[in-house]
Amino acid sequence: MATATYKFLHFTNLKDIPNWSVQYADEEDLGFTNKFPMARIGSFLTRRKESVDIQDGVIYKRVTVSTKGGNISIRDEKDGKDIGTKKQFLIHEGQFLLSKIDARNGAYGVVPAIAEKAIITGNFWTFDVDYSIINPQFLTLITKTKEFLLFAEKSSNGTTNRHYLQEKAFLNQQIPLPSIEEQEEILEEYNDNIHLSVSAFNEIENLKNQIETYLRKELDFKYEKSVYKGFMHFVSFKNIKRWDVQYYSSENHIISQYATTTIGDSLVYFMKDAISSLRIETYKFPDKDFHYIGMENIHKGDGELINLPIVKGTDIKSQTVRIPKGFFIFGKLRPYLNKYWLNDMNIDDIVCSSEFFCFKVKETFNREFFKYILSSYIVQAQISEAMSGARMPRIDEKTFKSIVIPNPPMSIQEKIANDLNALTEQIEALKENVQKLQEEAFIRFSNNLFEK
Repeated sequence: MATATYKFLHFTNLKDIPNWSVQYADEEDLGFTNKFPMARIGSFLTRRKESVDIQDGVIYKRVTVSTKGGNISIRDEKDGKDIGTKKQFLIHEGQFLLSKIDARNGAYGVVPAIAEKAIITGNFWTFDVDYSIINPQFLTLITKTKEFLLFAEKSSNGTTNRHYLQEKAFLNQQIPLPSIEEQEEILEEYNDNIHLSVSAFNEIENLKNQIETYLRKELDFKYEKSVYKGFMHFVSFKNIKRWDVQYYSSENHIISQYATTTIGDSLVYFMKDAISSLRIETYKFPDKDFHYIGMENIHKGDGELINLPIVKGTDIKSQTVRIPKGFFIFGKLRPYLNKYWLNDMNIDDIVCSSEFFCFKVKETFNREFFKYILSSYIVQAQISEAMSGARMPRIDEKTFKSIVIPNPPMSIQEKIANDLNALTEQIEALKENVQKLQEEAFIRFSNNLFEK
């Protein structure tokens, strides 16, 4: 777009204005390098619309696109009869997909093989990519740069918070585009740097496996399932919790060199504290700030918080549970995700979704030791046998409390906790290193394209 720049006025030709926002017309220097020629995004992206009529009885894949130049993954698979919008569009591997509403937030990327022939609504756009001009990995990486986010932001407008991408403005934007050979050289350097982070990541996985191996060895804990060989097996009706034959055709045996107990017998409080129930109706405190933990706020398998958002009581729509300091929570919804957390924070008013159990262990248990037991196969193997519900499996209070765990002397618990804490510290250091290596690789990639 040709723009003449003066001190107070900027002039542009009417024919060059695809977007009526001042932000678009008053384009700033975004710091492009002059090492490479510039190319319109529209020179390698071509809009594609392949409509499909949604049919009852046919299963369709639907995708989700994460923001900030993100990943495209399968959101769900549904029968056409359960899909309200009957006119949708097919997408294919290698196409460029974006959300016209959230493109300014980075909701775009290259369609992976797993999403072949998935469907999208009209709120998403797909583009065929000329890969003779741009390498697919190069395209994926360039969409994650802050400069590309600025392109998408500048090419979106609207009178409300819903800013829609303007296709013509978007396709008219220019980016530095090296030759295919130069792109491959840049990517070779990037991939060499990323390889270092992959090695560190593999070491993390090895250390995680060492934690499990260590627990099995130190506790000599075995969870065995023996199958009935006879022709008939009787189960009391009052004891029936599941209707599948496989569940009742076997018996579980817990073996350990130490005494065992149940989770229920290990607890001093469950869904209550010394004063009252832990359940709280946060909506009754509409202006109060709560630190809220949902299932999405906890990493699976390692007991780490992803974040701890502050939410007004009026904005929490679901039932909630208080988490006093020193209490654990454990996700009862989809428990195979193994989402647990120990509150050792000096923060008041931490609450969680009612999809968590909240409890405190007795003084006869080292809390760090108990934390590692919660994350181990010792618990998970028993949970996998007890889950109910095909679509959204969960465990109930009785099942959770009946899980058998080892109960070694306190000195043994402390030794195990200390040894595993040392391994965990190594894992955390490696995680920081992985993140640093990935960030450095991406910075070097960006520096090849933009003046820094």
